[in-house]
Amino acid sequence: MKTLGLIGGMSWESSAQYYRLINEAVRHRLGGAHSAQLLLWSVDFAGIKQLQHDGQWDLLGNHMLDAARRLQAGGAELLVICTNTMHTLAGRIEAGCPLPLLHIADPTAAAILQAGIRKVGLLGTAFTMEQAFYRDRLQDRFGLEVLVPEADDRRSVHDIIYQELICGVVSEQSRQAYAGVIARLVARGAEAIILGCTEIMLLVRAEDSPVPLFDTTTLHALAAVDAALA
Repeated sequence: MKTLGLIGGMSWESSAQYYRLINEAVRHRLGGAHSAQLLLWSVDFAGIKQLQHDGQWDLLGNHMLDAARRLQAGGAELLVICTNTMHTLAGRIEAGCPLPLLHIADPTAAAILQAGIRKVGLLGTAFTMEQAFYRDRLQDRFGLEVLVPEADDRRSVHDIIYQELICGVVSEQSRQAYAGVIARLVARGAEAIILGCTEIMLLVRAEDSPVPLFDTTTLHALAAVDAALA
């Protein structure tokens, strides 16, 4: 079993889900008392969040690369960034750390293609929905057509993530708000919805969407187990 190196804390609410999902999958695959062999470097998200909203991506890249190198020094053999948004810095990490990086978009796209779907709606932070790093990877590498919500809906989705979900707040009002955003994406032709922020799985359920949901947290965690046990 390879040792996974998780960069987490963004937020710890979703990092805890990664830890649970990875260990449950290892136990299911290997049986008995088996659990995952992993290291977790968890950052203080308050500072990261501020830098994100200040647009300080170069400085954030330094933080992420430092985390990757610390995990490498601790014996990690494979990197897992436990957040969609910070994959905007994946190239920076790959250039500065020799460990292989399991990109969160790749197992997500593979699952979508396996389901025979080509046109998807993307929910996530404003950074994930509006920057090109995520959409371009899905489109250029996997041939998916990616829709994002309109501006007002993007703002609502983003604010609920940063004002509620990262703090562990889950409300019916916000669930209904997300259901409305999903319905509008489906009306524009989305055949499925990517839950492209690792906290959204805490809020949105299958019954909130008339089309399939692809939860990046679960797909990424399971792909990490596949890689660790390969």
